[in-house]
Amino acid sequence: MAKPREWLEWAAEEARDWIAVPTRADDKYSRGVLGVRTGSDEYPGAAVLGVEAAMRAGVGMVRYLGPARAADLVLARRPEVVTEPGRVQAWLLGSGMSAASRDPATTAAVDAALAERLPTVVDAGALDRVKRAGGAPEPGNTREPGGPLPLVITPHARELSSLLAGHGTTVTAAEVGAHPAEWAIRAAKLLGVTVLLKGSTTHVASPSAARLTVSGATGWLATAGTGDVLGGILGALVATHAELATTDADALAALAATAALIHGHAASRASAGGPITALGVAEAVPATIAALLAG
Repeated sequence: MAKPREWLEWAAEEARDWIAVPTRADDKYSRGVLGVRTGSDEYPGAAVLGVEAAMRAGVGMVRYLGPARAADLVLARRPEVVTEPGRVQAWLLGSGMSAASRDPATTAAVDAALAERLPTVVDAGALDRVKRAGGAPEPGNTREPGGPLPLVITPHARELSSLLAGHGTTVTAAEVGAHPAEWAIRAAKLLGVTVLLKGSTTHVASPSAARLTVSGATGWLATAGTGDVLGGILGALVATHAELATTDADALAALAATAALIHGHAASRASAGGPITALGVAEAVPATIAALLAG
C-alpha cells in the first residue's frame, strides 16, 4: 500500500480489500489459525469476548491456550475452539491480563509466543513484554529473521503512557490523550512496532510511516469488554493475512485500521442508537463484514 505522509482516514473502500474471503479450495488451516493467550482468573470474560470476535471475523481456527477457568468458559460459548497446543499462524496476547498479577508461567508463555516471531497482536497485560524492536525495514522489504517483529500493539492512552515509561520516555496519559497522533507516531518509531492507539478516534501508526485514522464510532462503544472484542477482530484479520503481515511493512497498519473500522461499524449495528454490550458488538461482526463486502 502507499505510505501516506499525512494522516489518512480509513474507509470502507480501503477496508474491504483487507477482508479475506474464502474460496471453495480453502480449509480451516488455509483460512488462518490464531493462537490466543488471553484472560486470567480475575478476568476470564476477556478470553470469551476475544475468541468470540475472532471466530466471527473469519478466521479458520482458534487455539485457546489460556487459564483453565477461562478455557472452560470459552468452550462453553464456542465448542469449536481447540484448547491443545499446535501450529498457529498468528497470536493474540494479553487481553484480560494484568502485568502486576501475571504469574511466571504465563509470562514465560507470552514470551515464548513472541519469540516465534509470528504476526502478533499485543494487548493490555502483555504490553510490558514488548521490547524495542530496532529500526524499521525499508518500505516493501521482506522482514529478515533478525529484523523488526511483525507486532501490532493496541493500547489506550494510559497503557501507552506506562509502556513508554518502561522505555525511558515520560509522558502522562493525559498528554497522550491530548495529542494521540503525535504519540502514536513516536511510539511506533521508538518501539519499531505498529501502534493502534485506541480513543474516540483510533490512530494507527507504523515504523515505516503509515498513518491511518478511524473515526465516527458511537459513544456507546465506551463500555467494558469492547477492547477485547477489537483484539479478537484484529487477531482474526492478522491470522488470515499472516504471510503478508510478515513481508509487507505496512500490512499490519492496514489490518489494524480495518479491524477498528469493523469494530466501530459493528457497534453502530448492535446499538441502533441505544446501549450496547461487548458481546453484542461481537455478534454483529458477521453482518458488518457482509455489508462491507457488498459495498
